[in-house]
Amino acid sequence: MDSPRGMRAKITGARIAGLLCLFFLIAWGLGYPTLNRYDPRQTPGLSDVRSYAALVTGTSTLETGHMRFRVLIPWIARPFYHLAKGEFGSWNPVMFGLLVANSLFVAATALLIVLLGTRQLDRYAVSLVASLLYLLNFAVPNLRVTGGVDAGEGFFLLALLWSLSELHLWALPLVALFGALTKETFVPFSIVFMAAWWLVVRKGLASPGQSLIWIITSSAVSLVTTTVLQWRIVGHFVGPVEFAAGLHGNHDYLRHFASSLWDQNFWYIFFWLLPVAIPNLKTFPKSWLVPTGAASVLAFVLDGYYGGAPGTVGRALFSVAGPILSLSAAAFLVGGMDQSVT
Repeated sequence: MDSPRGMRAKITGARIAGLLCLFFLIAWGLGYPTLNRYDPRQTPGLSDVRSYAALVTGTSTLETGHMRFRVLIPWIARPFYHLAKGEFGSWNPVMFGLLVANSLFVAATALLIVLLGTRQLDRYAVSLVASLLYLLNFAVPNLRVTGGVDAGEGFFLLALLWSLSELHLWALPLVALFGALTKETFVPFSIVFMAAWWLVVRKGLASPGQSLIWIITSSAVSLVTTTVLQWRIVGHFVGPVEFAAGLHGNHDYLRHFASSLWDQNFWYIFFWLLPVAIPNLKTFPKSWLVPTGAASVLAFVLDGYYGGAPGTVGRALFSVAGPILSLSAAAFLVGGMDQSVT
């Protein structure tokens, strides 16, 4: 039951632990087929998994490219891979490690959805429904728990929103550090997200200058982390501009934009989520909507610049906007918001 108006709902530590375990088991169950039913490394559209699997095992491969810099999830997966070798029958040990790592991040994202929705919107029931809508979206069983790294990027982007919403700005550099180790696109997403948030809320902050310093520091941390990581891996300095220039792979932006919108993977994610979420978005804080909107626009810009494969922009948009859209959809399905939040 939702809490009475004016009384902030609270979630106990025991409930947080229980929800995290529940969400982990749900994510694990959604990803179980990767252990012995099919191999994502051999599946069209999931070829990136070969690169992440190589990072888990330490096997060199010519296919890694810039994906060799997405190290956090393979690092987390590695001890579980060694644990599973020869121990779990038909289960693929590499995919076991990646499934554990990705399930942890998916579960943590679902938990953050509950915490954000409960503390900021005062709607525990809505938040719980939102987390389940998130878990059951096409993107989770087909893209989040199949051996990729999007689960990590999605978590750290939502952790960014949590840190800003709760004004726990001390956490921003940590989020920036680990987000940059997860996926290079986190860096521009986080910079745009934090800048948009500050522009929206600066007049209401007790110390806007101090908040801006935290944001600039966190942006610098993400850039430095990416640069140092690439330096360690390739053996020489690669500047952010040089790295970005090397990713430019598309020159027909309009055609690519149209194909991204027409792509079936995009609509598998959003064909029901958008219509159900849009009616209630106006009741959400501008400090959520404007940064999410700005980062969503950036997702199309980056996809157009890079020329990503079909489904790329849908994956990025779900990382950026999936949690907020899930909360809005849940509010609509449960019966609407009690009151507008500003």
